[in-house]
Amino acid sequence: MPHQAIRFYHRGAVVEVRGAHPTRTVLEWLREDAHCTGTKEGCNEGDCGACTVMIGELPGRSEAPGTTVRGLALRTVNACLQFLPTLHGKALFTVEDLKAADTATQPGALHPVQQALVDCHGSQCGFCTPGFVMSLWSTYEHHSACDTQPTRQQLADDLSGNLCRCTGYRPILDAGQRMFDLPAIALDTAPVVAALQGIARGASEGSFSYAGPNAARRTDHFHAPRTLDALAALRLQHPQAQLLAGSTDVGLWVNKMFRDLGDILFVGDVDAMKVVEERDHLGGRELYIGAGASLTRAWEALVQRVPALTDMWLRFASPPIRNAGTMGGNVANGSPIGDSPPILMALDAQIELRRGERVRRMPLQDFYTDYMKNRLETGEFVQGLAIPLTALARQVRGYKISKRFDCDISALCGGFAIELDGDRVAAVRLAFGGMAATVRRAAHAEAALRGQPWSQEAVQAAQAALASDFAPLSDMRASAGYRLQVAQNLLRRFWLETRTADPLPSALTSVFSAMPHAAPAATASPSDLQGA
Repeated sequence: MPHQAIRFYHRGAVVEVRGAHPTRTVLEWLREDAHCTGTKEGCNEGDCGACTVMIGELPGRSEAPGTTVRGLALRTVNACLQFLPTLHGKALFTVEDLKAADTATQPGALHPVQQALVDCHGSQCGFCTPGFVMSLWSTYEHHSACDTQPTRQQLADDLSGNLCRCTGYRPILDAGQRMFDLPAIALDTAPVVAALQGIARGASEGSFSYAGPNAARRTDHFHAPRTLDALAALRLQHPQAQLLAGSTDVGLWVNKMFRDLGDILFVGDVDAMKVVEERDHLGGRELYIGAGASLTRAWEALVQRVPALTDMWLRFASPPIRNAGTMGGNVANGSPIGDSPPILMALDAQIELRRGERVRRMPLQDFYTDYMKNRLETGEFVQGLAIPLTALARQVRGYKISKRFDCDISALCGGFAIELDGDRVAAVRLAFGGMAATVRRAAHAEAALRGQPWSQEAVQAAQAALASDFAPLSDMRASAGYRLQVAQNLLRRFWLETRTADPLPSALTSVFSAMPHAAPAATASPSDLQGA
């Protein structure tokens, strides 16, 4: 296909970019090329939130993991991780785009989000402030569109990807509540929608292809197919090309490891890979999650059906990371501390793989062969994940242990599911991340429980059996002894929460009992989770 310019909406006009390398980040382009230096570079790995920006898309051509406001789907992402070609056909909003209702008569006037931060003394050194502004603006637009106001805990959840080390969060949360008391300002989406529709009409055969030179003057290609068939064909043609979805992991390979990716095959424009729906399969019903569905929508779908996973969902990275990253990518990259695989294994998930016209499935627990190794064949890619609805009826829990409560990498993670026949264990699934070279199930501990009364004695036997299942390593996140002891403790907690006599209520086990999160149904309904 012919090479094209990267075209996107920014600062009131359609921008065309040529000649930039495909791995040039949005943050680099903003600061060095567009000279929009309000967006800051902090950690350059998606942890601090100083580079938070808003992306706008046409809902009909995107999965819309954020909020749809007057024909425009909005979501926050980290500019430091997003490669510039992924902006094609989208709109980019930065802190420079916020303004008062009438700047002609009020020069220098601020948007309500910014004014609230000033009024509440929510900024000190100011370096992190633009990122907080953009996250709060996302909250502002969402609740303004729904005619609601967030609770203080909802604000804290929305800001979990933004770090401040000067002011502290109390005045920033005050500002999040204060901004709704100021005269309202609505984003004018009409010119943005019109511009994006114009870019869409000019697309070559519905696909996008871009090329740019690297430092050695080699030309690298960025392919963005629109259909599954086109993706499968390109994967066969370019089996060594780097697959790219949300760039929340691959972006770090470039920013922190300085890896040369070569050609890139982007799956983010394939709507068929973003479907999240219930469907029939081999005489049963399943929840199907396309490999391109964002972590936001995938976890929303799980939490709507298993509310006990709410804390796990909201502690998985941050809103900008969940809006960009995909559950398929989290599974495919094979990290032994990935947070999705333990939950999915506990739910008997299958992984769906495609190579050309051939589609095959296997249990997720069989997919990993060793550290960062899997059963993908040359030219094959992850197409989706499938969870039997019967598994969602089990008692399920997910536990994440990390040094920082919000937006941190797990030291270990557990996904547990149990089926009881009276007071006996009919079936049990215990999957752990951070305990071995791959995420895997605890076969000996499961065997110690299966067929036994769901009792303290059985749990103690399973705790002892964990030492036969795992020989964890010590690293910067936790020692081997700590990991094993905590894994045993989590098994006991699971029993305390699910035992047949006097189970512990969530109010006694969740740190959020005093300030609960929003119910999943408030942000999406099952029908909303259908693919675009």
